[in-house]
Amino acid sequence: MYLKKVDGPRSVTLSDGTIMSRADMPSPQTRRWVASRKAAVVRGVVYGLMTQSEALERYQISEDEFLEWVRAVSEHGEVALKATMVQKYRQP
Repeated sequence: MYLKKVDGPRSVTLSDGTIMSRADMPSPQTRRWVASRKAAVVRGVVYGLMTQSEALERYQISEDEFLEWVRAVSEHGEVALKATMVQKYRQP
């Protein structure tokens, strides 16, 4: 088996003891962003699996959008990333 050369770690241990690897990250071709995929990207960056700039480039999302995901998770948990919760958790 051959492993592709990547910068940074191949896997990280999350605070609950589970291991997250690059294979657990969403595909770079993702166009439909459900809450679980958004949360995976946020966890990957927060725990050091990839850098924020690498995530922005890989998933073609803006810095503002990513920071909004991080803010939603930190203030209200992963449930705030659901599209149906936008009005409830985001202030005008």
